[in-house]
Amino acid sequence: MQRTSFDDYCPPRSSDPVTMTTLPEATTDNELRIIEDATCTFCGCVCDDIDLHVKGHQIVKAQRACVLGTAWFLNHEIEDRPACLIDGQPATVDAGIERAAQILGNARYPLTYGLSDTTTESQRIAVSISDWIGGCVDTTTSVCHGPSGMAFQGVGEVTASLGEVRNRGDMIIFWGSNPAESHPRHFTKYSLMPKGMFLPGGRKDRTCVIVDVRKTKSTKAADIFLQIKPRKDFEALWTLRALARGLELDAQKVEDETGVPLSVWQDLMERMKKARFGVIFFGMGLTMTRGKHANSEALLLLTRDMNRYTRFVCKPNRGHGNVTGADNVVSWRTGYPFAVNLGRGFPRFNPGEYTASDVLARGEADAALIIASDPMANFSQPARDHLASIPYVALDPKETPTTRQAAVAFTVATYGINVPGTVYRMDDVPIPLRPAFDSPFPSDLEILKGIERRVRTIVRERV
Repeated sequence: MQRTSFDDYCPPRSSDPVTMTTLPEATTDNELRIIEDATCTFCGCVCDDIDLHVKGHQIVKAQRACVLGTAWFLNHEIEDRPACLIDGQPATVDAGIERAAQILGNARYPLTYGLSDTTTESQRIAVSISDWIGGCVDTTTSVCHGPSGMAFQGVGEVTASLGEVRNRGDMIIFWGSNPAESHPRHFTKYSLMPKGMFLPGGRKDRTCVIVDVRKTKSTKAADIFLQIKPRKDFEALWTLRALARGLELDAQKVEDETGVPLSVWQDLMERMKKARFGVIFFGMGLTMTRGKHANSEALLLLTRDMNRYTRFVCKPNRGHGNVTGADNVVSWRTGYPFAVNLGRGFPRFNPGEYTASDVLARGEADAALIIASDPMANFSQPARDHLASIPYVALDPKETPTTRQAAVAFTVATYGINVPGTVYRMDDVPIPLRPAFDSPFPSDLEILKGIERRVRTIVRERV
């Protein structure tokens, strides 16, 4: 039976060449240009109000960027590397595409992984390749906010945009999240400091609550800080759920379980009920501790409970620049956000079975396509050992432990700095990219389109 791709009804032209972006003329090297309203893709805030001062092929100033965004822009350099390496040897891009397509098209159980640091356009093509080759597709969500994705499917989500938070949120709760270090502009641009349409006093009109197992740099910004016991997020959230329902609780048991007196939880619940627009931001301190998706479900259910009294929403504080876009694209294409197997011609979702780290650790995958991620640096040792033993294709702007051991390694242009496209902010709002200058390397979109064209031919010939 011939496999039909989601893109089958609108196939790309097989004659389309893989084009290489070119650098500006040398005469412009000393000319200062300003790219207004550029988008920073370092973290999930995806700030789109950055003014980049560009001289030649270097960004010399990133106005309004935070410390992380400034480092992201100013440290960007065009590396003196081949655009393609096959088995560690320089090769042409076309030769690399052919070898990559042969590896993926002839694999029995291929894996596609990464996707969080590239554009949605590239993510779409990557999922299409996975569909054609009948493999697993997984994103970096599986090692960060994967439990949140599972919880969303189980109990739903009461949500809002960051613009609504900025203009309406008068009670802001951060649970297991440290935005002062992970998202430096979160406080000033979206959640605490800005003067909103219904909050003309800015910070004076807001109450900030931070719940965490330890003090962090974000704690200094809190009006109320609740330090709960490690691995007791689930118990703390269900304490709040019980109070929201008006249930009586044993004060000693609550304090023994959560590390916080019942009277403090009661005070917090009263404040939450009196809020006009409450917001809960949660991070990996909640999703990747004991309980995982059960923790996320408890928080989502608490948010739903609070809407009996007032308006309350919750959002995960996502890390990578376009990891939210990866969740959206994979969901559009398959119905599930990550850990999807397409081997039977239809999507199957099962975290733990089809997540990349598990597939590799069990030694199941016989080929892989790694896009804008570095599993060789952060996966378990069994997963890294198996990945090193199979042929795989890696696309990345920089040299990494993953690209060094790849059968085919492509050096690609950096999204947001060299490549246009679309990314998704942590609140699921799409943001366009405005690149600063061209790169001598192809974009990963160009490479993936070339691989998809050849894979389609290989798969059709095989069947």
